[in-house]
Amino acid sequence: MGEIEQLVRRAKKRDPDAFTELMQLHEKDMYRTASAILPQDADIADAIQETIVKAFSGVHTLRNDKYAKTWLMRILINECYTILRKSSKLTSLDVMDEQTKAEKIMMTKEKADYSELYQAINALKEELRLPVILYYIEDFNIREIAQILDITEGAVQKRLARARGKLRCNLRESEAAI
Repeated sequence: MGEIEQLVRRAKKRDPDAFTELMQLHEKDMYRTASAILPQDADIADAIQETIVKAFSGVHTLRNDKYAKTWLMRILINECYTILRKSSKLTSLDVMDEQTKAEKIMMTKEKADYSELYQAINALKEELRLPVILYYIEDFNIREIAQILDITEGAVQKRLARARGKLRCNLRESEAAI
């Protein structure tokens, strides 16, 4: 049994230290996933906080301990969509400025060699961006992504293929512009 599965079992027994450690292990993954959906840091923080609360109160309902991360990401994505539904559909200039600042900060945290790739990924529609992040950055497999996004495995594969095609075109265009 893996370390994470042991933490989940302890968390199910209401061990707060185990639950805290489990959340800390997935903290960066949750942030990256939420930031792929939500533009504002405050909303990202709210989504993560609400996810932690719901996960703590519902950890006993998790059927298979090895899918704890998948279960946690599903809660997070649902929270992100709830926040999006509540917010207005119009994006103010202040929000766009904040998003640009957040993207710049994220780019400086990542290796500079990949900045064009991260910009190209961020330029994808959410429908394509989210599977790419979950597959290539978060290391989820096709089946897990299908469960997280509540779509078929075939749909995940099609979205990844479309995203790769768009990324290829966008990166070639940016190379040609240089």
